[in-house]
Amino acid sequence: MLIDHVTGKVVPETAHDRDLALDFTKGVLIILVIVGHLIQYILYQNEGFWDSACFKWIYMFHMPLFMAISGYLSCRALLVKSFTQAIGDRATQLLVPMLFWCSLLESLKFAVFPRSAGAADTVFQFLNEFAGTYWFVWAAFICFILAKTISISNHWSPFALFVSVILVVLAPLTFSIFPLIKYMYPFYCLGFSFAQSRDRWTSIMRSHRPFLIMSASIAAMMCFLAWRNDTYVYNNLALVQDLQSGKNVLLMFIGSAAASAVMIEVLLRCWNIGRSNRVVRFIAAKLGPSTLVLYLIQGTVFRLMDSIQYGELWGLTMRSAAAAFLGTMIVAVALAVRWTVRDIPYLSQLMLGVPPRSLR
Repeated sequence: MLIDHVTGKVVPETAHDRDLALDFTKGVLIILVIVGHLIQYILYQNEGFWDSACFKWIYMFHMPLFMAISGYLSCRALLVKSFTQAIGDRATQLLVPMLFWCSLLESLKFAVFPRSAGAADTVFQFLNEFAGTYWFVWAAFICFILAKTISISNHWSPFALFVSVILVVLAPLTFSIFPLIKYMYPFYCLGFSFAQSRDRWTSIMRSHRPFLIMSASIAAMMCFLAWRNDTYVYNNLALVQDLQSGKNVLLMFIGSAAASAVMIEVLLRCWNIGRSNRVVRFIAAKLGPSTLVLYLIQGTVFRLMDSIQYGELWGLTMRSAAAAFLGTMIVAVALAVRWTVRDIPYLSQLMLGVPPRSLR
């Protein structure tokens, strides 16, 4: 089922209802997620990657834009489904495959790196990795719960949604993945709000597109130049303690919003221009629908790399070759897993978060 944005009515969903432009955008973003981790783990080997211009550019927008798209695509579930059905469906889609891949991660680590820690420490480490390794999935799920909860009493009042954003952003929570959730929630709500008022926003963009794109581009460029280590949410924890920390958090949100606006425009233009290109269509048709399994597999791989020693004497050429090989293998394995289990009952739901194609 889908929401007709013109009439507001629920209409049946068909096999051709996927938005390939958004699938292309998601495909490019998941590639950038992998590239960002390759820069961190392979090219910089966890030292000095904060200062990489490429790393900075990717991290300004890739997760915020991903979350905005998630909010946009969640519109139907948020508007139509009951609270229990919506939460249950989203948990089955996101948490079940996450639990599978985390269990696989822990099994591999236990087999290769036996631990001498007690049972309590082992359970604590499992829970910590279950949250931290796949933090974006947790953030998407919790943002969905927050947004759906607001609908129960306020029926999607824009003011209530705005107040919830302010309260979440200013919440003084700095442990575990809560800072990341605070960072993501405004973008989730922005995507959902756009889906609710798509025609109005499209009309505004059509009338003022050059001015808006130019303004966003200038803002993104200025934020890029001002972006420092403390601007990353991983370092500032989205916590406002004084004037300087407030500036860092504000710069983070403004820079991410401006960069996301510019990049969604660029990626949609790239799709419109290159949709007949094989590479572009491969990204849209294969990578876009596989973003969840790609994210889970790359998270598993890079978490395993925390436990091994590698490449201490590698030069830049060797590190670049290793990064290209590892990135290619992650994509190949994810696509192979999806192709293998997508028609198998239970396995498709367990590993991919979707029912078999024959049941859809």
